[in-house]
Amino acid sequence: MRVLIAFAFLVVSGAAAAQPHSAGECREGGDFIRNAALSRDGGTTREFFINRMEEDFVMIRTYPKALRWFVYDGDDEQFLRAEVQAVFDTPLPVDQHRAGFLVRCVERSERLNSTSPGG
Repeated sequence: MRVLIAFAFLVVSGAAAAQPHSAGECREGGDFIRNAALSRDGGTTREFFINRMEEDFVMIRTYPKALRWFVYDGDDEQFLRAEVQAVFDTPLPVDQHRAGFLVRCVERSERLNSTSPGG
């Protein structure tokens, strides 16, 4: 439950930003992935965690993009969903999940920067 509360806090506290994600957002996303792994280790099931996250996505879509955190669009949802699924489908140590997420988030942001107009 604490993870879901933390996720809701991050949703409304994040500063407005367009994709790609900032380094700070990637770090916060890494914290979210770390918390997902801690929840897994604490006994939370994949189905429960992902269902709650999907409910959060529905809620997040009701906010203006300026008030959202990390999941600004469907591509962001897909990225975060896949990362959370990996936490449950391929269990690794908590900090290894976080570190892997950080690498993939930064790489994704760099790729988006290079393909965006003016990037």
